[in-house]
Amino acid sequence: MKTVIDAHTVSKTFNPNTIPVHAINNVHLHMEQGEFSALVGPSGSGKTTLLNLIGGLDKPDTGNIIIHGIDITKLSPNELIDFRLHNIGFVFQSFNLIPVLTAKENVELIMQLQNRKRADIEKRILSLFKQIGLEDKIDTRPSQLSGGQQQRVAVARALASKPQLVLADEPTANLDSKSAANLLDIMAKLNQEENITFIFSTHDVRVIERARRVITLVDGQIHSDTARVETEPQTTDLATAK
Repeated sequence: MKTVIDAHTVSKTFNPNTIPVHAINNVHLHMEQGEFSALVGPSGSGKTTLLNLIGGLDKPDTGNIIIHGIDITKLSPNELIDFRLHNIGFVFQSFNLIPVLTAKENVELIMQLQNRKRADIEKRILSLFKQIGLEDKIDTRPSQLSGGQQQRVAVARALASKPQLVLADEPTANLDSKSAANLLDIMAKLNQEENITFIFSTHDVRVIERARRVITLVDGQIHSDTARVETEPQTTDLATAK
């Protein structure tokens, strides 16, 4: 399997000159292409901080984070922006859609920043909105969409650049059960069909139950790392069943 993430001795401390908070403490993490994983743990355990470090939204104080063979801790700010643009998709709890843009415009903005050809953008847009089941909402602004629909648009935006790694920070926190299930179905399908690696930071049992690997953080350290073995569903032989 292809390695997506190799993190070594990663630490991050906030407020080092006053009351230091050791958000991440000497973490090692290895992840391969196509994983569907959840970072879990109590509030303040370091889930979001670790996700932000992996995504290059913050830099560790010590250690190295290698994504797709590139040590992102050694990139300049401009190099890091360019790396994120082409390699990592982000899904946030608060959706973070631009309110004055339509759903389509929110999604295509990433591809415009990549200087993609107009024909390629249009083709990708149609494919993405079909995948998330919102072809009829393509020209609708975020305020006219439900929370579940906005989060699906956010997923489409995360996938617009064709990243092989998607980081999702509490993506179901503001969704009802049906919307959360629909969103997880979409992401699980993309994971299986396109081999996209998903990492969730979550408290949501609905996400945890779907994850094939659960990494538990406590006080900034990995407390447990459990991979779930998928088994074939059992079938009943109706001819012999009593």
